[in-house]
Amino acid sequence: MPFIENNLLRIEVNQIGAELCSIRSTKNNIEFIWEANPEVWGSHAPNLFPIIGSMKENSYIYDGQKYSMPKHGFVRHNKDFKMISNSNSEMTFQLKSNDQLRAIYPFEFEFLITYELKDNELLLHHTVKNKDNKTMYFSLGGHPAFACPVYEEETYTDYFLEFESEETSKSHLLNMATGLVTDKTKSVFNSPNTINLHGELFNEDALIFKDLKSRQVALKHQDKGEVLKVNFEGFPFLGIWAKPNAPYVCIEPWIGIADSENTNQLLKDKEGIVALEANETFSATYSITVNSSLLN
Repeated sequence: MPFIENNLLRIEVNQIGAELCSIRSTKNNIEFIWEANPEVWGSHAPNLFPIIGSMKENSYIYDGQKYSMPKHGFVRHNKDFKMISNSNSEMTFQLKSNDQLRAIYPFEFEFLITYELKDNELLLHHTVKNKDNKTMYFSLGGHPAFACPVYEEETYTDYFLEFESEETSKSHLLNMATGLVTDKTKSVFNSPNTINLHGELFNEDALIFKDLKSRQVALKHQDKGEVLKVNFEGFPFLGIWAKPNAPYVCIEPWIGIADSENTNQLLKDKEGIVALEANETFSATYSITVNSSLLN
């Protein structure tokens, strides 16, 4: 499996879906990414493109025509990625439009994701190139699942999420049957900037935030302190999710969001959609930084 590493971390990526599979200490072998146990949830950190979440009737309308689209788009599990560069500190994977993808997404594009390792920080650079002569519409995001608890003697409830700013944001609830965003919200913060993790937190599916002040969130142990932090500058939405009672937590930076229940299904009107003009390029980066004190 392709990898990059330094004296602190080893990063492994599956060429299928260009999916991050491992962030592991090179010194003590601690693994920070969920193991993707298929009996619980069989993914590590899918890349999401050209949509986030579910679409109404798993479809959308563009230029008067209806197209089908799977949940979270077609990048995850995609076997057509090519690794186009690889060095000690970074590797880049590329997916181009093809006949199969044009049938569900009628745009000429190039999607690239670069994994760059700097000391104890992993940067995930996303690049979208519109190779078409018309405006292209898309969303993109990450879905990294972090092992929680980190050590066997710990429990899930030992952990919490800490946001960099005090928050008044509420979670937007999903329709559990359709995966669409409703107009209902709920308060989930246990203090102005923390959410305690527990087995029932995700009984109503993902926590979805549209208006966070914070651009950074840390996974912390109640006594031992910070494990890692995710910086999502430039990603206006954030999802937090796990299967109920599962030993991981997903911290998901999003540019875009699932369809709302009252959507008109027009791709250009989709909430959070990016409109990229012909022959233009779009870039966005989020990062994962592991606490260096855990790496010795």
